[in-house]
Amino acid sequence: MKQFLTILYVIFNWTFAGAQAPKIQFTEYDLSNGLHVILHQDNTTPIVAVSVLYHVGSKNENPERTGFAHFFEHLLFEGSENIKRGEFDKYITNAGGTNNANTSNDRTFYYEILPSNQLELGLWLESERMMHARIDQEGVDTQREVVKEEKRQRMDNQPYGSILPEILKRAYKVHPYRWPTIGSLEHLNKATLDEFMDFYHTFYVPENATLSIAGDIEIEEAKKSIDKYFKDIKRGGKPIPRPNVVEPPQTEEIRDVVYDNIQLPAVIQTYHMPAQGTDDSYALNMLSTLLSGGQSSRMYKSLVDEQKKAYVVQAFPFSSEDPGLYIVLGLSNLGVPVEDLESGMDAEIKKVQDELISEKEFQKIRNQIESDYVQGNASMIGIAEQLADYHVYYGDANLINTELDRFMKITREDLQRVARKYLTKENRVVLYYLPKSAQQKPNETEVKSDN
Repeated sequence: MKQFLTILYVIFNWTFAGAQAPKIQFTEYDLSNGLHVILHQDNTTPIVAVSVLYHVGSKNENPERTGFAHFFEHLLFEGSENIKRGEFDKYITNAGGTNNANTSNDRTFYYEILPSNQLELGLWLESERMMHARIDQEGVDTQREVVKEEKRQRMDNQPYGSILPEILKRAYKVHPYRWPTIGSLEHLNKATLDEFMDFYHTFYVPENATLSIAGDIEIEEAKKSIDKYFKDIKRGGKPIPRPNVVEPPQTEEIRDVVYDNIQLPAVIQTYHMPAQGTDDSYALNMLSTLLSGGQSSRMYKSLVDEQKKAYVVQAFPFSSEDPGLYIVLGLSNLGVPVEDLESGMDAEIKKVQDELISEKEFQKIRNQIESDYVQGNASMIGIAEQLADYHVYYGDANLINTELDRFMKITREDLQRVARKYLTKENRVVLYYLPKSAQQKPNETEVKSDN
């Protein structure tokens, strides 16, 4: 079970957005070139996190050139005019630090965690990445092979690894969320060096970036260092493409079967949900805690402990800047038909729709969420990332201190209402994941539709 949950975490890259107690103090301002800067000072440990969030993800890509955002996450570790190929990581490790990056539908995030006396190293490296990264044919060819290997390991050869792309291509018809962040290797192979350069000069510009620093710094000294490395970087000056495509409402249930290299069958139910930050998105987040937030949750107790139908069951929002998806997933116990597991999952959702939860149960999930938020930003990089996310997505970095209030305003009636509104059959995609061996017996694996 632990391995399966780890796979899901990698596939969906989902976590609760964090809040923090006591209050997170921060300073924010803009440079004249449009770079937004957020600084949080915490001198308790001699560590500093330096991060840059670029507001570009897979949804900003040309449909004929998918995978660019994720590809750049790799490509921009190749070096720059002043950093030799392969030397980027060495600067970090030689200073006793670590670094990494990640890409989503909506943004790309780079960071370094360093001893605080190495703040300027982190600033220099990120300014090099922004100002004149090394983008040449050798680097492109090298990183193409890296991305191919990543796809093989995380999707093609990983049991259940194709869940996300299989969901997306059925749940979305027109919105760019219909392809996964890793995109198409065929598109990357066809892309020219000029196309990569154009992507860089369009999106990797100060006015599309947020520099967020948290840790053992002095605010005024940090400002001087930031000016030193970033003030003279020129604005990109080009319009930054923002998709305005609206996915039409789904009006009927979509069902399909996927055969995979797996042993235990799975049921994946995917519902459309509103964009992150909306009132209903908070209620759906809380609903996830009710349904599958730990071993005392409804789905776990019913389907895993009591009925023994599921080996794993999870309900969680795959939240996005534009309307996203709410996923309910179950892994069958040995010998349990997927139809039985699905009926059990549906029954738990219907209970929420039909019956108002008790005050006692409601207080329990409120306590769980509050506890998660108190622990949510235990690291400096966590704080830096949340500050940047809140600024970019909501224009309000102070949500790091106030977002918990939005959850606490949710009522029992709200949970019932969103379950009734969004968790409907006509609003969902249902996939049965079956072992490839079952493909030879179509009569035994026929999917029954209620339509």
